[in-house]
Amino acid sequence: MIRSRTLRVELRPTIQLAMPLVLAEIGWMSMAIVDTMMVGRLPDSAVAIGAVSLGSILFHTLSFFGGGLLIGLDTLVSQAFGAGRREDCHRSLLNSIYLSFVMTPPLLGLIWLAGPILAPFRVDPKVLGFAISYTRALAWGLLPLLLYFALRRCLQAMNLVKPVAFALVTANLVNALGNWVLIYGKWGAPALGLVGSGWSTSIARVYMAAVLVGYLLWYDRKHRTDLLRTPIEPDLRRIRRLIALGLPAGLQITLEIGVFTVATALIGRLGAVPLASHQIAMNTIAFTYMIPLGISSAAAVRVGQALGRNDPNGAADAGGTAIVFGAAFMSLAAIALVVFPRWIARIFTPDEAVIRTAINLLAAGAAFQLFDGIQTVATGALRGAGDTRTPMVCHLAAYWFIGLPLGAWLCFWRGWGAIGLWVGLSLALILIGCVLLMVWQRKVRRLQRGPHPG
Repeated sequence: MIRSRTLRVELRPTIQLAMPLVLAEIGWMSMAIVDTMMVGRLPDSAVAIGAVSLGSILFHTLSFFGGGLLIGLDTLVSQAFGAGRREDCHRSLLNSIYLSFVMTPPLLGLIWLAGPILAPFRVDPKVLGFAISYTRALAWGLLPLLLYFALRRCLQAMNLVKPVAFALVTANLVNALGNWVLIYGKWGAPALGLVGSGWSTSIARVYMAAVLVGYLLWYDRKHRTDLLRTPIEPDLRRIRRLIALGLPAGLQITLEIGVFTVATALIGRLGAVPLASHQIAMNTIAFTYMIPLGISSAAAVRVGQALGRNDPNGAADAGGTAIVFGAAFMSLAAIALVVFPRWIARIFTPDEAVIRTAINLLAAGAAFQLFDGIQTVATGALRGAGDTRTPMVCHLAAYWFIGLPLGAWLCFWRGWGAIGLWVGLSLALILIGCVLLMVWQRKVRRLQRGPHPG
């Protein structure tokens, strides 16, 4: 797919851009892992972990749809920056902030309806009650989270990635301290249990947005980029362009997270122990997924910048190198999941019944690691080239028409339990990885034949 000489040349700049973004993604996932570990030490560990699993995945399904609408910044800002149009970058950022404020009320309304949304899945009533309270605490961090998404997309598209990593890594310290104080009632605070974890996460998201705002203002003052001179009137044409690029990406993210939301709710029907095991396995594979996700963001930026300076061969090399990098890491991750499953599960809980079930789910997760890495990075490379629709169609077809129906059939009709759903979703990811790799190769040939459409 890519020559070894090209790989040697491209790997260093790819790693330089990707590593802070990978750290940022790891910081993002670490926050969820710490939440799970700390509520897992509450008296009813399985119920607490299950409620956090259900509440957080519902919140992320909705909030990441909003964040997905902002993904068009990867294309617009990186191509404008590659062409040397910094004012255009600032205009895109400002209008993405306006879009964030508009999106917040409807998304908050849906989050507040967590009870009616989850009720049809017949989840354990005790788990459901805690999940609703936890989700409503998370809701207070929605607007700061969307603002963080907008700021981050703009900064990374202009190669300013270190503050993104700093914000998320240090937010973990804020979150961990907040968890300790609010979950267990330290320093005179009330012991709020798992709801305290939701409040702590919201506080950490306010902090993340504040750090990026502060950095952007500092950078503008130091380098005189004229950020504060950007016209403040809404640019409806630009907002429509953001939505046109971002809607397919937002739907793709929603389809991907949404299928795991439905799977989580279905597993919730099996009881607290399978749900807790599912959450442990989900946290683990989501953690490994953060590395190719960071590489994916780097791929989107480098492909977009190359096309902005009218260099289709450079775009092809950047995307191909990133895909190889992501696939190599996820191959190593698969080996780790097979070799150390018990050790991984014990990090989250001492409950032996939960650990036994989690080991089987981690084995299913190992099966799709390589393909998950390929599809994630290929999605980013395609996004840099302005194609956000193809990944959406692939995720819709593979997850919702093949993986989820097959998994539900294996889970309930064949009696496989939670592992049945994981087998179905594993097959879907393998299909998505293969298809998107072929799509990227076709895109490369098209770019090299003539001028790109963006």
